[in-house]
This record gives sequence, structure tokens and C-alpha cells, in this order.
Amino acid sequence: MIDRPLRFCMITTFYPPYNFGGDGIFVQRLSNELAKRGHYVDVIHCLDSYRMLAGQEAAGTYDDHPRVTVHGLKSRLGFLSPLATQQAGFPFFKAGRIREILEQPFDVINYHNISLVGGPKVLELGTGIKLYTMHEYWLVCPTHVLFRFNRAPCRRPYCLSCSLWQRRPPQWWRYLGLLESAAKHVDAFIALSSFCEHQHREMGFSFPIVHLPGFVASPEAASLSTDEGPGDAEREPYFLFVGRLEKLKGPQTLIPVFRAHPQARLLIAGFGSYEPHLRRMAQGSANIQFMGQLDQGRLQGLYKRAVALIIPSLCFEVFSLVTVEAFRQGTPVIARNLGALAEVVQESSGGLLYNTAEELWQAMDRLLGDAPLRRELGEQGYEAYRQNWTVEAHLERYFSLITELAARTSGRSLYKRIGPPSGLDAHG
Repeated sequence: MIDRPLRFCMITTFYPPYNFGGDGIFVQRLSNELAKRGHYVDVIHCLDSYRMLAGQEAAGTYDDHPRVTVHGLKSRLGFLSPLATQQAGFPFFKAGRIREILEQPFDVINYHNISLVGGPKVLELGTGIKLYTMHEYWLVCPTHVLFRFNRAPCRRPYCLSCSLWQRRPPQWWRYLGLLESAAKHVDAFIALSSFCEHQHREMGFSFPIVHLPGFVASPEAASLSTDEGPGDAEREPYFLFVGRLEKLKGPQTLIPVFRAHPQARLLIAGFGSYEPHLRRMAQGSANIQFMGQLDQGRLQGLYKRAVALIIPSLCFEVFSLVTVEAFRQGTPVIARNLGALAEVVQESSGGLLYNTAEELWQAMDRLLGDAPLRRELGEQGYEAYRQNWTVEAHLERYFSLITELAARTSGRSLYKRIGPPSGLDAHG
């Protein structure tokens, strides 16, 4: 049992509001949940990377607990800094500042998406229990997402040609053994789904991996305003898509289905580079509406009133936050039968899976016409959320892992202060 506040350092490329996807949101939620429980958290992230990819400054400001200290790193060389890190696997222009921060006595250093903030070499810096949370497939894929030639899930490596086809310069450190050397400094790699663990092993990653399911906060903890009345778009039954509007997320596969079935309505919440193309595809379809980027309160209201959340991802998702967010509101899910999506839906019995556009429409038609089935799936999804994907469930496993790793390494003062391990197994 932990009997004192611990000091954590989270290292990640993106952190809200300098953030695009679920990885930064996860890091922020984890950091703040730890802080609420009396621990101290430093966050290191890269401002230059966000500005390079977004082409603008982030909207909004940091919104964190007082015990969370955020270090947004930037270099006088701007975008050249993350580019150098991407190429060489070393935080050239930010190494001094990272070392300075990590000289503090941290109990736990938790790496997340480090591709542009430090590369594999950053795994060697600092002391303490070292964890790496796998939000994507960067450890085994230069493009991070195992989406071959931006067309299909990657089941056999075409790394160099795929990177060049997607206009990403080769990452030479991958051919020099740098990752293999640096990964030895990590005590455990955390997979947010069993599928993620399996896929890394299939791609040849041989370091210790622990399956530790992800989480979303409870509606009460998140102060979500779901009691607001529905807007005009929500007064009739609708299906919902939530996520980045990018090709690999598959929203373009939904539009033809809804154009062919105008009696069904689709609300699309999110933004991304694929949005102009999607709007052209949906032009003239009154049953398809783009909602833009929404705050959490508005988004949770959309979840709550939807017939179902549809997740059409074409890539191997590591873990789907939006699936669990729907379950949290008692809303069923219709998901493509692929990767971790299938795992979460099958494990929860909270939704339906599909492989083809015809199967998608059949699933939609079933839920539109069968209110008891919607209710049953929603209740099962909520119960699975309550058992597996709450903050409490995640942190219990997280601290058990930390305790066990400290016990394995003789001489670590952390173990002497937090007590014996609880028996969570690390595989590999």
C-alpha cells in the first residue's frame, strides 16, 4: 500500500491544448487523477512539434491541477528541433532542458508518445521506475499507425517504402540498434489492450509488456453538463461518429451508407485534414451533419442521446477512448471488426461488430427498430465500463505494477516506502 505522495514525470510529444488525438488527452487525465490523489506530476512535452504540424498556436491554455507542473519545451530552431529528433532518435536541441528536469528525484518516469520530444534516446535519461505506455505502434512502425501506404492495416512490414510513400523521411536510428539499446532502460511497456500487446509481439518487439486497460473519468469527476437539452440536430434519432477526421479513422466509409439510407441520420463530431473531402462526399445529404470540435460537456450529451456510436476505423486501434466514453453514457457501439475495437466490444457485450457496409446497415437497422436491444447493449457496456475502465480500476493496476517493479529491483528506495507487491504479472 502506498503511504506517501509519489513524484511522477510524464514525457510526451503532445499535451492539451497542444494536442491532436487521444494520447495527449490520456496523459492529461492520468496526470490530473494522480494529482487529485495527492501525488506530484511533472509533464514534459514539445511545443515545437505541435506548432510544426498544426501550423498555428494552440487555442486555449493549460487546465491542470495545482500539483501538475507542465514543461512545454521549445527551441530557437523551431520545427528543426523535432525534425532532428525524428531523424536521429535523440533530443538534440532539448536534451539539456530534459536532463535538467529529470535530475529531480522522480519515483516514476512514464513515457508516452516520445517520437518528436526525445526519440528512443530519451528512455535512457533520468532515474526511477520507468514505464512506457504504448498509445500507438511507433516502437515497431515508422508511421506510428501500422496503416500500410495509407490504405490498409499493415500485416507485413514495408517500412522504408511505406514511409517514403507517405512523405516521411527515413528514421535512420531504426537501422542502428538504438531502440533495442534504449528499451533496456524501461522496466515495463504498458499495452492498453491485449490486441496491442499481441501486435507488438507479432512485429518482433521482445521487451516486457504488461496489459493494463485504459480508462475514462466518470461523468461526475469530469463535471460534464449532460443535463442540457438537446439541440436541433438531436431531436430525432441519430447515429454518432466521434474522432479525428482522417482517412485511417474511416469516416468516409460511413457517408455512402447514409446517403443510401436517408431515413437514418449521422452526426459527425471532430475535425481533421480529411474534413473538406468528407464534406464534398456528403454534399446534398440532409441526414448527415458535421458538428465540428465540441467541448466535453456537449460531446457527452451527444453520446447519451445517440442510438449508437459508430466506429469505422480502418487501422489497428490500440485502444478506443470513444468506445468507453459511449459505454460510460450507457450507449451501445457499432464497430468495425478489427483490432482492439473487436476486443473491447466482445469483452463488454456492449455493441455489434461489422465487416461490410451491408452488415453495418443491418446493425443500424436492428438498433433503430429494437429499443430493448439498445437498452440491453447499453446496460452491458456501462457495466463493463464500471468494472474495467474507470479511473479507480486503472490506478489500482497502475500502482500494483509500480509496486511490483520496485520490489523486483534491489536497492530501490521506492519499494521500501510503499510496501510489498500485489502480484500483477508482466509478460515477456
